[in-house]
Amino acid sequence: MQNWLEKRAALTPERVALLTDSETLTFSQLASRVHELVRHLLKQLDQNGRVGVLTKNTIQGYILILALQHLGREIVLLNWRLAAEELAYQIRDAGLTQILADNDYALNLPIPQLTVTEILSGGAVEQDVLAEPVNFSTVTTIMYTSGTTGRPKGVMQTYGNHYHSAMGSALNLGLQTDDCWLAVVPLFHISGFSIMMRSLLYGMQVRLYDHFDAEKIKSDLQIGRGSLISVVPTMLTQLLIVLPGSERYPASVRAVLLGGGPTDLATLEQAAAVGLPVVQSYGMTETASQIVALSPTMAVKKIGSVGKPLFAVDVRLDQTDEHGIGRIQVKSPTLTPGYVKQSAAYAASFNGDWFDTGDMGYFDTDGYLYLQGREGDMISSGGENIFPGEVEAAYERHPAIERVGVFGQAHPKWGAVPVAVVEFKPGTRVSLAELQADAARHLAHYKLAKQVFMLAGDWPMTVNGKLKRYALINHIGSALL
Repeated sequence: MQNWLEKRAALTPERVALLTDSETLTFSQLASRVHELVRHLLKQLDQNGRVGVLTKNTIQGYILILALQHLGREIVLLNWRLAAEELAYQIRDAGLTQILADNDYALNLPIPQLTVTEILSGGAVEQDVLAEPVNFSTVTTIMYTSGTTGRPKGVMQTYGNHYHSAMGSALNLGLQTDDCWLAVVPLFHISGFSIMMRSLLYGMQVRLYDHFDAEKIKSDLQIGRGSLISVVPTMLTQLLIVLPGSERYPASVRAVLLGGGPTDLATLEQAAAVGLPVVQSYGMTETASQIVALSPTMAVKKIGSVGKPLFAVDVRLDQTDEHGIGRIQVKSPTLTPGYVKQSAAYAASFNGDWFDTGDMGYFDTDGYLYLQGREGDMISSGGENIFPGEVEAAYERHPAIERVGVFGQAHPKWGAVPVAVVEFKPGTRVSLAELQADAARHLAHYKLAKQVFMLAGDWPMTVNGKLKRYALINHIGSALL
């Protein structure tokens, strides 16, 4: 199959592909920019089949990703919010030898880095190079997602995964020739990257934002600069807050795809009342975006549900209890072919040929799925997944800490935030500032505990000696100052 950008540029060369407030590119112009960068990359890339990319939502970064697809390289999309130590682990795990970054990224990493400006200022081959053809079984992207042990897993995603994800979404939402998808979620997340792939397959405009600004997004939606948008719960809340009480969003907003964590019923009802047709969805990095979603026509009637499995996706519940709540397991052509260097962990995720998501839920009598949370202790904070084990390990590095437990606490803006309970070694005590500064060397800022408390009483443990994180709230002593 032909490279998707090349095919799209041949089919609809003059259709707008990508735009920001300062720049607009047609598919033909986008392809030309990609060709230019490819000629320079050929002079500067080493022979490693995998290349790391660190970019915010910029046109430069967008073009960089497409150029690497043109060359048939596996793209390891790295989260620029992470601390250097966290990135270093992923770099080693993926076997990277080069990092390509946008011009704003300045963190020192253990392998050579090239910015887009440095790439374009270097040499270039003279002639355009034919794009590598697309094979559905070929891995094109790798995204790291935290595991319950705290060690991130490199999720491999094939062209086939992305293709079937885009087709499932199109069959659910429909396609319109004037659709424009607002990309406010990061391109290094599957929710952001999937918008890129849909654009190429649908021939759809993408309006790119370098960060989420609720006032800006509200204004753009109100003047018709977008028909579709993907958000996490905290973004939806902010879009409601910035809307004056007497106003509504226009009918040109076809769907607001919501993922990245649970949302309360009152927020969903308020969104429906002001013209934001929220389409709740369910998916993960391992399934190349959503595999279950509400149809827009059922968004109000089945409010609170994440919907029905998309086309070509099968979902079942295993080990259901007396209330019909069970483990969510899936079969899908969007499912990852594996984890980088963790084949055992991948194999352990299956029950027969069903992939076990680790999430719990139930179906209503009409076949709509409702989530009941994760079997584990994952904290979903502003669309980012935080695993307590990873946070605990960072705090335990401090020599004064005997033990630490982390759990999620509800938060009005972020949905949930991590909170820590600590026990100091006998005769030791450190300040909150010192403890946070030490943990910040190992963790991204959003993973730091927003409150740290002394332990009161004994640690709540299971009969098997495991920490009951959900019970830690009953063992909170004085706050660490």
